[in-house]
Amino acid sequence: MPDDIMPDAPRGETSDRWAALTQTGAGTPMGELLRRYWWPIDGVSEFDEPGAKPVRLLGEDLVLYKDLGGRYGLLDRHCRHRRADLSYGFVEACGLRCNYHGWLYDADGRCLAQPYEDMAHPEAQLRDEVRIKAYPVEELGGLIWAYLGPEPRPLVPDWEFFSWQNGFRQIVKAEIPCNWFQCQENSIDPVHFEWTHSNWSVRLAGAAGPYAPRHVKVDFSEFEYGFQYKRIRTDTDEADRLWTVGRVCLWPNALFVGGHVEFRVPIDDDNTLSFCWHFSRVPREREPYVQNSIPTWQGPIIDPRTGRWITTHVMNQDFITWVGQGRVADRSKEYLGPSDRGIVMMRRRFLNDIEAVRQGRDPKAIIRDPAVNRAIALPIADRKPMIEGFSRTEIENDPLSRRGLQGYIFQTGQPAEVREAFLAAMGFSEAELAPPDDRFDPLAPVART
Repeated sequence: MPDDIMPDAPRGETSDRWAALTQTGAGTPMGELLRRYWWPIDGVSEFDEPGAKPVRLLGEDLVLYKDLGGRYGLLDRHCRHRRADLSYGFVEACGLRCNYHGWLYDADGRCLAQPYEDMAHPEAQLRDEVRIKAYPVEELGGLIWAYLGPEPRPLVPDWEFFSWQNGFRQIVKAEIPCNWFQCQENSIDPVHFEWTHSNWSVRLAGAAGPYAPRHVKVDFSEFEYGFQYKRIRTDTDEADRLWTVGRVCLWPNALFVGGHVEFRVPIDDDNTLSFCWHFSRVPREREPYVQNSIPTWQGPIIDPRTGRWITTHVMNQDFITWVGQGRVADRSKEYLGPSDRGIVMMRRRFLNDIEAVRQGRDPKAIIRDPAVNRAIALPIADRKPMIEGFSRTEIENDPLSRRGLQGYIFQTGQPAEVREAFLAAMGFSEAELAPPDDRFDPLAPVART
């Protein structure tokens, strides 16, 4: 047996062994674990104006609102009175008012007013008896975060990329019809880059080859805030930073590769909301650059002309592989190999965390100390250019950087106004950029600077 395969790596797992990892509802083991973490639920730019909208998180139907005083709230979607839909309610100076009979709720779920009852029966003070489900909400990094768990709540992790300067940031959403866990398993699957992205791009360009350099070695390790996975291909060696540093499966629900982080958020057991938070460092000649608002946009997943899934962009390709496993992947039918060792490690860590929560302990990557929660550093293969920046000439001469200028590579459907704002920030015009070469290789060797 090869040294890099675990002796007990599952070949034909029974479905029961991993089923607990996919169930996110309140009262389920995984649902109780996931409620110990903060979850992104929308972009701040979606609430430039006060308003309310329905959201579904961890199987719970809720309403997210921003009131006229600029405060956020996250409440049960249904009014405590007659179960009206509060996503159609009126935001007030403080709180959200039901459009059916006018009951008013604040961000803590307290009923502040019952117009008829307050007028006709003021002595009863019925509103004091009424509360609805309410959850805390915070802003960080242009995202709105929600916490559905018990108190005392942990801190929203202040990852270092949220503090990076002189960059154009954007947030892309997509709703994916499958369980969140098979999306997150992709975060620790290095070999899929070779086939799902590099080689698929070759075929989409109409060529049958040459294919991308092959993976020859992968490795996985755990650290405080997740897992690292590393790789060597036939065009790299052990000096390449994708081996010495690698990339990060960020706990509990993200992939982090540097200027790009993907959060997988469970809507319920059958659906996932994908958030892509992207940072593009502007040329040094454009510094200092300050972005006043981070745009949020929705990326389509289906081609309306064909009814088929869109295949042209990096994350769209990932979406296809996730959904292709079924709404909830049947892991009893898997046949895992040596490259899947990281997936097994991640599954076992989640099972250990479920047990930790059952025993009343904090699971992995919970942050409670404010002194620790300041621009938390993560392993980054390309840290230096992210911090020190690039010149315009360096961007033009680097194939991957230039490809990023030619069009947003991760999801299709970038709005024209976001594209225009990006080019303005970078100091380029469309006329300066040649059409992209569709042979995109996201694993090209990292320059050794």
